[in-house]
Amino acid sequence: MKIACFASGSGSNVEALFEAVETGRLQATIELVVCDQKQAKVIERAQARGCDIFVFTAKDYPDKPSFEREIVAELERRGVERIILAGYMRLIGDVLLSHYAGRIVNIHPSLLPAFPGKDAIGQAFRGGVKITGVTIHIVDEGMDTGPIIAQEAVRITEDMTRETLQQAIQQVEHRLYPQVIEEWMKEEANV
Repeated sequence: MKIACFASGSGSNVEALFEAVETGRLQATIELVVCDQKQAKVIERAQARGCDIFVFTAKDYPDKPSFEREIVAELERRGVERIILAGYMRLIGDVLLSHYAGRIVNIHPSLLPAFPGKDAIGQAFRGGVKITGVTIHIVDEGMDTGPIIAQEAVRITEDMTRETLQQAIQQVEHRLYPQVIEEWMKEEANV
């Protein structure tokens, strides 16, 4: 299965996916990393792996459909079958959704529907909840509203800081995301 990873930041989940591919836990090839931030660390991670990268700046385009059409062309050129969002901080628009309907998955650092959108970890921490977690879901036109594939809880203990909570959530993400993607791709292939 040929996949593309979309990210806007450090790329720790992309790194976990590269490692899962290398060890055989994820039966896929990462054909492209798409990034909307020219200074993002994920670019270095992809370069270190010899992976193709498409970096863009949204304001260089007249509108979202314009840059999404260019992304689709890059994906099609490489035969990408699935899109994996890994810290991509943009809503997916109609162009990508129509080309990859039901074939885009996202990971979110909360137990959706709780704490959708940006800074979910901070929202949970400030909200005083005792349990948060990780959700993996199919992407639709909403913000973190698509059908849920998997969730795993993370308990917030009294001694946790926002940073230690983020570390605990990332540990779950890095283990769970490759496993769930592998299972999801197998199920979709059998439909």
